[in-house]
Amino acid sequence: MPAAHLTRVVSVVVTLAIVVGTGVAWGKIRSFESGINHVNPVALGEGGEDGAIDILLVGMDSRTDAHGNPLSADELATLRAGDDVSTNTDTIILVRIPNNGKSATAISIPRDSYVQAPGIGKMKINGVYGSVHLEKMKELVEQQGEDPKVAEKEATEAGREELIKTVANLTGVTVDHYAEIGLLGFALITDALGGVNVCLKNPVYEPLSGADFPAGWQKLNGPQALSFVRQRHELPRGDLDRVTRQQAFMASLVHEVISGKTLSSPATLNRLEDAVQRSVVLSDGWNIMDLADQLTKLTGGNIAFATIPIVEEAGWSDDGMQSVVRVNPTEVKDWVTSLLHDQDEGKTEQLSYSNDKTTADVVNDTDVNGLAAAVSQVLAGKGFTAGNVGNNDGAKVSNSQVQAAKSDDVGAQAVARELGGLPVVENAAVPPNTVRVVLSSDYTGPGSDGSVTLMGADPSTSAAVTDTGATAPEQSPIITAGSSDPQCVN
Repeated sequence: MPAAHLTRVVSVVVTLAIVVGTGVAWGKIRSFESGINHVNPVALGEGGEDGAIDILLVGMDSRTDAHGNPLSADELATLRAGDDVSTNTDTIILVRIPNNGKSATAISIPRDSYVQAPGIGKMKINGVYGSVHLEKMKELVEQQGEDPKVAEKEATEAGREELIKTVANLTGVTVDHYAEIGLLGFALITDALGGVNVCLKNPVYEPLSGADFPAGWQKLNGPQALSFVRQRHELPRGDLDRVTRQQAFMASLVHEVISGKTLSSPATLNRLEDAVQRSVVLSDGWNIMDLADQLTKLTGGNIAFATIPIVEEAGWSDDGMQSVVRVNPTEVKDWVTSLLHDQDEGKTEQLSYSNDKTTADVVNDTDVNGLAAAVSQVLAGKGFTAGNVGNNDGAKVSNSQVQAAKSDDVGAQAVARELGGLPVVENAAVPPNTVRVVLSSDYTGPGSDGSVTLMGADPSTSAAVTDTGATAPEQSPIITAGSSDPQCVN
């Protein structure tokens, strides 16, 4: 059965954000913390100079709770988890929460990423923890004769340490805090919040994961959410689509928490407290008060979920024995550094923008027949959503322009660039996420001759080709938690 995945993980950060929308007493936060299983990995840092904290969130494909107690047969059946013992870390997310309150960033590392584990060698990142855990158990039990129960704790600590070092080695970011959650926790936390909204582009039916959902918007309970985020078969982009699903789910969950819609009742908080205490492992040394204070500065629109750049999704390990996701460590480090810098500057909206988020209405204010239709086709070929097309029945304009509710609208700026640098004019009557292109007699940009010359993707932005001849996959979209409508995904 496919491994369960860790979108269940960002729930850890979400639970600490309770104070954001609800005004819950600090004592409740302390109550949450008191029953959580704490560990003390020695590989952790102590925070950056600017006060930002970097958290490694790890989802365990585990059949036990956070305190090592086996899940019941009913729980295993509900989760469709089976009873096979596993130490895979099937979702790995690096989260930065800065001190300036401008943004928070969650960076996903696909489970099959082929990486360098310090002191071990190259392997899939989801096997690092388990590999070290197994070798340590052999050393302690078989070679040193230690009691397996005692050895288990030490082996688990060794696995965590190596995973922390591997993530730091790949991203260039020193991890300050560690959080871990298993199968059960994800379902319990989802249910405690009353379910989470998601949106699918198409209906899916995939029995191995239990994913059986219609297209469109829907609210998932805990077991359904597990199926939604762990499906790996029959997705157009394979594991990359699964990661995007996880991020869309987390963005929706975070939005609900930060907006304060789901945490207004004591009963909800009590359910959430029980779920967290049973399912979450945290490293020692978290200052919950400081973290909660940082989280209160955030809004959903400046919380971004991104995926590291991939060189080849269906690559092979160096020995040719394993199918892996190949990454370029230098490229990953540079990308992480750039993303975190831009996020620190508060550029989440620009980073997460894609042309399909903007609907472009085009109106003709000239005597040239077909001009508006031609320009609309040009914009559709660039990925913008086609809107209304026709003649200008509004106020006459002296020059061609792109109108938007705000002059600094990211979508309007993108449309203006594609049409040869048209000015952006503020018009409060234009709806959000929509622009109104008004074409006057001075227009000489794409489509001005009434024909479409720029259909499809711009050749200058064609996907790169790897050294094996394969086409590198498109960079996964950046998803934010700022909208009440969940982003539709595969």
